[in-house]
Amino acid sequence: MTELLAPAGNMEALKAAISNGCDAIYLGMEKFGARAYSSNFDMESLKEAIVFAHLRNIKIYVTMNTILFEDEMEEMKEYMVALNEIGVDAIIVQDLAALDFIVTNFLDMEAHCSTQMGIDDLDGTLLMKELGANRVVLAREVDIEKVKGIRRTAGIPIEVFVHGALCVSYSGNCLMSGLIGYRSGNRGRCVGSCRKEYELIDTTSGTLLGKNYILSTKDLNTIEHIDDLREIDSLKIEGRMKEPAYVANVVSIYRRALDQQGTEADKENLSKTFNRTFTKGYLFHEDPKELTNVSRPNNVGFEIGKISKAIKGMYEITLTKPLNQNDIIRISHGREDVILNVVKLYDKDGNFINRAEDVCYIKVKEKLSVGDLVYITKDYSYYKALDETMEREFRRFPLDMKVQAYPGSMLKIEAEGLGVQVSYGGDEILGEAINNPTTKEQVIKQLARLNDTIFELGHVDFEESNVFIPAKLLNAARRDIVQDLYDLKLNSQKKRTKALEPKEKISFEPVKPYLTASVTTQEQYDACVNGGIKEVYFENIVRRNQNEYKEMEGQLLLGGYGGIYHYRETNPFITDYSLNVVNSASCYQLYRQGAKRVTLSYELNKRQIDDLVKAYVEENDGYPALEMIVYGRAPMMFTKYCPLKPMNQCGVCKKRSYELKDEHGTFPILTHDDCSTTILNGKTLNLLDELQNMNGIEAFRLNFTIESKEQILNIIRMATNKLNGEGNKPAFNKETDTRGHFNKEIL
Repeated sequence: MTELLAPAGNMEALKAAISNGCDAIYLGMEKFGARAYSSNFDMESLKEAIVFAHLRNIKIYVTMNTILFEDEMEEMKEYMVALNEIGVDAIIVQDLAALDFIVTNFLDMEAHCSTQMGIDDLDGTLLMKELGANRVVLAREVDIEKVKGIRRTAGIPIEVFVHGALCVSYSGNCLMSGLIGYRSGNRGRCVGSCRKEYELIDTTSGTLLGKNYILSTKDLNTIEHIDDLREIDSLKIEGRMKEPAYVANVVSIYRRALDQQGTEADKENLSKTFNRTFTKGYLFHEDPKELTNVSRPNNVGFEIGKISKAIKGMYEITLTKPLNQNDIIRISHGREDVILNVVKLYDKDGNFINRAEDVCYIKVKEKLSVGDLVYITKDYSYYKALDETMEREFRRFPLDMKVQAYPGSMLKIEAEGLGVQVSYGGDEILGEAINNPTTKEQVIKQLARLNDTIFELGHVDFEESNVFIPAKLLNAARRDIVQDLYDLKLNSQKKRTKALEPKEKISFEPVKPYLTASVTTQEQYDACVNGGIKEVYFENIVRRNQNEYKEMEGQLLLGGYGGIYHYRETNPFITDYSLNVVNSASCYQLYRQGAKRVTLSYELNKRQIDDLVKAYVEENDGYPALEMIVYGRAPMMFTKYCPLKPMNQCGVCKKRSYELKDEHGTFPILTHDDCSTTILNGKTLNLLDELQNMNGIEAFRLNFTIESKEQILNIIRMATNKLNGEGNKPAFNKETDTRGHFNKEIL
């Protein structure tokens, strides 16, 4: 059966999802989850959620899918032990350290690989399976044919997103929020940089090509393709930040579609809760130009008509769909929106009306224009209907009973429900009926009072025997049986742990630090070689989310897990920054796979680097082999979407250069041959003055992207001098450079 997996930001949303037919819930705790700004759960409310869900055969998955700094490792482990003890079914993780801790310590609690890990191919999936993962959540960029192929070949359950918000960047590969605002998406604190307005500038000619929400994706909607999705193990709805009504709406519609009971009205009703207009996404081959809604980044609602006249202080709306009193509407007037709670609605004669089908009139103080489109953003009656679904039981479970009652004996009942059996024995001797013996109908009437439970009465076996059973005794028996079944069901959850085995220690001999470089052009490569750098990454780079692995010679720089799996037996390799390594345990896991060096994340500061090195040495009796990017424009986003396409610049990117601009500065756009795009930081990371103060780093990398040959040679000379402790002139320019997170902790 295909699992329908629903989000829950709080208990109300959880109940809304379960009441509308989900099979599993994913939710976050107060720490370590990639939605730090949702309400989330503490341990007590999570226990309540697990009881509520497990009684209804709904699984609970907890998101702990952030990167984990060294000083958080012990707390993470304590969290996981506690989650296992209260019966959590699975934990969703990004960090290799978290994955390994689950696999090493727990037999029954599963490890699910988050989409933050960027797994988008068979090789990456097979590596996660080998490491002990129980499920892989594939990247949103994978198309349905490839998803099915991975699932059939890998032999591990696969989960995909089917509805809700999309990241424009590959998940886990966006540093924009963290590098600009010190609030990292990899830490669950994304500020939504992609939802902002940007100018697109052709820097070759200095031309402003437009100002809009060029990075703001539409919402994913795959309801039209539900039959194609049945082969997938789990279908995930995004929305831990969304209101319960949204969760109820989307879950109920996908539930009916999966059960082959969906309607055309259902598809339309998906627009009646939050949406940014819809796309079928990469999953179903959306035209990249249609992935974004460049006109607005927030809730669109659904169109119901337009302003057709302005008369006598009122505006006439010609409707294509009904409008009701108490609806909330949005009127799109140029670049401004007018939001109105429709408290008063008028007919053409100025009379109050509750509902309009064809035409109506409203009073607003803002100036509108004929032709302005009108949208409903909250359909009052529809939301009221959604509210009514949130307390119901979506399905009830049969409760079968065999009742034994004879004069001179005690009442006995054998009951079966939820797959378990209980026996009830009363402590009151039953008497012989004088006039009216208890009938089977009377027994059924009392036992059927199950509306405040998850049960419905199934088969009742009762042989009439001239006995009188007091109604209160049957009611008490029913209540006790229900509670006993609840207890048995909840206590049946397995929470086993594993005996720990000693780990092989891996360490490296310290070497004198040296420079490496990464480049994007042949000219840059030649400049680096001429500048004396021995290890230059150019044609030996295999990016994360680059899936066409070809035979390569020599040492490689690998940015993704698929690359590690594919090349580890044939090529020596270094892992790149895009694996988001911020702790010693993740380093260890990569060394186990054969990594010669591990490049640290951009999101570490100096203290955290020192903590990592110290922890590694204590655990392994020797040093890690680390690389660190100390110069260059940081990659803010790596995206399969090209922002030049909706601006009609496709095909000319090789001849021109472009950048995005906002109030923080400019962000150069680096295009790739496969039409993917890297958006660079406008400021240059420059830690060259700090090289003498960094301990435990083997290789310092200079990352060249748009620099000229002359600039590269100058930077290499400067870096070499700093590495050798020569020259007193500061390398840092506060006008053009940034130290990133080196001196400031990211949130």
